[in-house]
Amino acid sequence: MMQLDYSKIREAAEGYKKDMTAFLRAMISYPSESCEEKDVVMCIKAEMEKVGFDKVEIDGLGNVIGWAGKNGDIGDDRKIIAIDGHIDTVGIGNRENWTADPYEGWEDDDVIYGRGGSDQEGGTASAVYAVKIMKEMDLIPEGYKIMVVGSVMEEDCDGLCWQYIVNKDKIRPEFVISTEPTDGGIYRGHRGRMEIRVDVHGVSCHGSAPERGDNAIYKMADIINDVRALNNNGCSDSTQIKGLVKMLDPKYNPEHYEDARFLGRGTCTVSQIFYTSPSRCAVADSCAISIDRRMTAGETWDSCLKEIEELPAVRKYKDDVKVSMYMYSRPAWTGEVYETEAYFPTWINKETAAHVKCLTDAHKALYGDRRMGPESQKALRDRPLIDKWTFSTNGVAIQGRYGIPCVGFGPGAESQAHAPNEITWKQDLVRVCAVLTAAIPLYITEEKTDDVTVFRAGKTDNEIL
Repeated sequence: MMQLDYSKIREAAEGYKKDMTAFLRAMISYPSESCEEKDVVMCIKAEMEKVGFDKVEIDGLGNVIGWAGKNGDIGDDRKIIAIDGHIDTVGIGNRENWTADPYEGWEDDDVIYGRGGSDQEGGTASAVYAVKIMKEMDLIPEGYKIMVVGSVMEEDCDGLCWQYIVNKDKIRPEFVISTEPTDGGIYRGHRGRMEIRVDVHGVSCHGSAPERGDNAIYKMADIINDVRALNNNGCSDSTQIKGLVKMLDPKYNPEHYEDARFLGRGTCTVSQIFYTSPSRCAVADSCAISIDRRMTAGETWDSCLKEIEELPAVRKYKDDVKVSMYMYSRPAWTGEVYETEAYFPTWINKETAAHVKCLTDAHKALYGDRRMGPESQKALRDRPLIDKWTFSTNGVAIQGRYGIPCVGFGPGAESQAHAPNEITWKQDLVRVCAVLTAAIPLYITEEKTDDVTVFRAGKTDNEIL
C-alpha cells in the first residue's frame, strides 16, 4: 500500500469544511430539477475554476466536467479516473411539508438543509475539494488525470449523462467513483430497473349494453392481478406464476443467485394506469399500465419483457396486448436530445476489486473499519462498511452498460433522498473529501483483479454492450 500522510489529509479536509459548506449552500440555492440545471452548472464551473482545476468544460448535454493532472498536465495520453455526482434534483413536492425554504440552504453547526444536500450535490462539493487537496499535496498519480463530473438528468433518466459522455464525448475512464449518498458505507453495486408499458386494445360501445363491446379495462384487470402475483408469489413447482423471488434460488439462477441474495430480489409493481373511452357512458376501448421493474443479478432486458409476455392473462389476450419498454427523449437544458431506452442494468463488483479496495483501504487508514456518521444514524453505522444501494444510480450506465468499473462513496443518507426537509451532515462532506483524496493514489498500487460482474442487456440496440 502506498505510504500517505493520512493525518495531513484529514487535517486538510477538515480545513476546507467551511468552503465545502459554502459551496454546497450555493448549489442548493439554485433550483435544478432535471433538464433545468444551467444555473447550478455555472455555479460549479466557477467553483472548479476558483479552486484551481486545470480545465473546466460543459459538454453538449450540459454536464460540467473539471480536469486536473499532475503539475497541470492533462494530455490526451493520460489515463482517466473519474468522480461523478449528479447535480439535478427532484422537485420539492408539497411546500407545506417543509419547515423552511428548501432553496435557502441554511445551516447549523452540524447539518446543511435544503433540496439536493444529500441527493446529491454534497458529493460534488466533496469531490471538488478532494481534487484541490490532491493538487496541493501532489497526490495525482503520474500518468493519470482526474475528471470530476457534475452530471445532469439523472433523476429523470439514470445514466443518460454517462451514455452521452461515453458515446458522444468519447471519454472512457479507467474507473469511476459515484458520490451518491451511501450512509457512510462503500457501495459495490445495486439492482437495475426497467420501465415497462403494457397496452391492451378493446372495442367501445354504449354503456347501457356493455356486452356489445370489449372492455379493455376488464382485460387489464386480469393482467394487473398477474403482475401482482409475479411480485408476490413464491416459486414452488406447483405455482403457476412463479414469483420473482425465484432468482434467489440456485435452481432458477445458478450463475448469479449469490449476487442476487446480496443485492436483493427483483420486484415489479404497477405504477400508472391510463385508458381511453368515448365517455363515462361507454365501454373503454383501450387501457395501458406502466410497470416499475427492479432487477437483480441474472435478470436482463429480454428476460424481464418475456416474463410479462408469458403471464397467463397476457397470453389469453395476446392478439390485443402489446408489451414494450419506454423511451426517454426529453431535451437537456442545452436543448440537446439524446434518446435512450428506459433500461438501467444491474451491476456489482467483488469486495476484492482494486477500485473497491482502494476506497476501503483509504477509509480504514483514515477513519477505521466501521461506518462513520452522526449518533442519530447509529443503526446505519452498525451495517457492514462495504454494502450496496437500495436505489439506482448512474452506475447503471457506467458499469451496467459499458463495463467501466464503478464504486460508491458519498456524503448524506439514502433516507434523505426525495424527502421533505432534506439535510446532509457537514462532517460527511469532510470524510468523503478525505477518503477520495487518499483512495485515488492508493488505487495505483492496488493489485488489479478481474472482479467486475456486469449483467448484459440481452437483445438491445448497438449502444448497449
